[in-house]
Amino acid sequence: MKQFVNNYFKEFQKLTACNLEISDRLQTLKALFESTHKSGNKIIFVGNGGSAAMASHCAVDLSKNAGIRSINFNEADLITCLANDRGFENWVTEALKLYADKGDVVVLISSSGKSDNMINAAKYCNQNFLTLVTVTGMDKRNPLKSQNDKGAYTDSDLNLWVNSRAYNLIEMVHHFWLLCICDMIIGKAEYSA
Repeated sequence: MKQFVNNYFKEFQKLTACNLEISDRLQTLKALFESTHKSGNKIIFVGNGGSAAMASHCAVDLSKNAGIRSINFNEADLITCLANDRGFENWVTEALKLYADKGDVVVLISSSGKSDNMINAAKYCNQNFLTLVTVTGMDKRNPLKSQNDKGAYTDSDLNLWVNSRAYNLIEMVHHFWLLCICDMIIGKAEYSA
């Protein structure tokens, strides 16, 4: 067990080690979130399972602490209503139709990048003037990540990809990166919440 813990921590340190590429992407997303806010638009965070919990946390912190208007789609009644009526693979798209405005940024979080509801939502973003940010892991060529290469309002730099196949490590790195952007906007890591 001691070796497992040591290896686990070493892997997390390796995955969160800052390099020029990730630093540039985090700065790009910071600027995107700020410019979206200045234009009167909002950030929409969506995920499944642990990524849904992360979406809630990031949306609340970005709104409350960084002053960037953000929402997430984690209401059980919304999810079950839309999934029941339109299918689980379409509920995120249906929620975007209800709540997204032209010019909004949609952050889709999926560790595997293979969730049909996220892939379909990404396609909707690309067709409807919504800026798409994908946050993925596992296979570098996963279907969700590949959606950043399509559509007039997307850019492959708007993807955060973790080079790992360990779900919990991927999710922790995603969380770390997204909250780093929040703190970058605030301008410091220590502040009164």
